[in-house]
Amino acid sequence: MGKEIEKIALERGHEITLIIDKNNPEDLNPEKLQNVDVCIDFSLPETAYNNILKCFEANTPIVSGTTGWLEKKDDVLARCENGAQTFFYASNFSLGVNIFFKLNNWLSKVMNRFDEYNLTASETHHVKKLDAPSGTALTLIENAIDQLDRYKNWKLDENVNNNEVPVTAHRIPEVPGIHEMRYESEIDFIEVKHSAKSRKGFALGAVLAAEFVKDKKGNLTMDDFLKLD
Repeated sequence: MGKEIEKIALERGHEITLIIDKNNPEDLNPEKLQNVDVCIDFSLPETAYNNILKCFEANTPIVSGTTGWLEKKDDVLARCENGAQTFFYASNFSLGVNIFFKLNNWLSKVMNRFDEYNLTASETHHVKKLDAPSGTALTLIENAIDQLDRYKNWKLDENVNNNEVPVTAHRIPEVPGIHEMRYESEIDFIEVKHSAKSRKGFALGAVLAAEFVKDKKGNLTMDDFLKLD
């Protein structure tokens, strides 16, 4: 993702002034960030939170697409109150996926009336994807649960209680991302699915988000950017 983001940013006329990886984490500091307009973070769950705080220390806006660290997200959002810092988070930056999020929300509201349909969720990613289920899958599942009275939680297992959504996660080489929400009854099923052809859509969305947050303050999301409502 980092390489794809760099490629697209350069194509769009931006200058890459700093690249941080496992070999130079100490370079993410206020001095090096002095001439940086926006940081884009696609790192690891164990480093994302500290990366965000280091950007805040330098008052540098940050766009994050890293998942698996969200138990600390409330603290990050609190630091953005009253425009103190600028933080843009998305579990997925793809335009198609964000349209899928809206479709999933609408369908969940409709299906709340039909208890004969049971919901299952599945996602498939490349083998280097560390968290399971993916952040995108969690967004889809948790948004559906918010609309469906019969479900209270999800479980990464096919054997679940009646009030849990069963979730499966597959890891296959060279798969950018597939997400599927399926409602099944005894007589039929309704299935909505998004399949990414490459990482380009995710990377382009992240660069567009970085362009969007420049000179803005506070906590921002894809809803603020895309205005799909």
